[in-house]
Amino acid sequence: METTDYALGQTDAEIERVRAQARLWAADTARLLDRLGLTAGERCLDAGCGPGETMRLMADRVGPSGQVTGIDLDPGISRLAPGRVIIHDLTADEPVPGGPYDLVHARLLLFHTPRPAQVLRRLWDAVAPGGRLLVQDYDMRPVGVNPQLDVSEEMTGLVLAAFGAAGCDVRAGSRLPYLMAEAGIGAPDGTDVAGRLVPSAAGLPILESVYRSLLPVAFAHGLTTPEESGKAIDALRRATAANPHRYVLLPLLNGAWKVKDHARADGAGARRRTGNRGS
Repeated sequence: METTDYALGQTDAEIERVRAQARLWAADTARLLDRLGLTAGERCLDAGCGPGETMRLMADRVGPSGQVTGIDLDPGISRLAPGRVIIHDLTADEPVPGGPYDLVHARLLLFHTPRPAQVLRRLWDAVAPGGRLLVQDYDMRPVGVNPQLDVSEEMTGLVLAAFGAAGCDVRAGSRLPYLMAEAGIGAPDGTDVAGRLVPSAAGLPILESVYRSLLPVAFAHGLTTPEESGKAIDALRRATAANPHRYVLLPLLNGAWKVKDHARADGAGARRRTGNRGS
């Protein structure tokens, strides 16, 4: 990948944060898997599978007659995933291994990915005729506390700046239809927006965990210092205890999906055979 590292690091604390994040959004991903009719016997791919929480949702639906494959760049976190995981860089200029699949899913992948439209195109090419591509990603801009809390505003600003410095797209979720068009896939067949408005006692510790994971990036880019960040974390904890009635709006998890009909798949195959990659 063009970025040197996953922006949030690879510590044990980060792995646990990712697992908790996956559980937070599990119901929304499950709802879309059901809406797209994932059923017994199908072959599925979870692109950027991490510890495999979505793979478990897929396995529950496809059963023993189906197959669930994960792809991830990090062998450390993906070792926790159930079933088959392929270690593969999705930004590499080569087909996605193991296809075609009846359903290809990616959650919070494009956020961290350079050239997201090219990655989307490769995922689409891995979808079988009649299959579905489902993508979910964050838009972090709406994040905030109501009523406003100064320390959380400051820490959220640093989180956004650190993600930006690491090359991440903090609005990837709201750009999904545009990215699909740029990838030559066309307009999505459907879209979805999921959100969480949670008490400060639940929401502000999430902000702290992301902030902590991003501190190495923030230090490297001069966005804060160890002393300043320690003071901010202490202030946030005091504010969390003192303001139990505030609520936190978490990032929006936006989704978009597309079904590949047989005519569209045949046309794409003809373009590949003639060497024409245009949409």
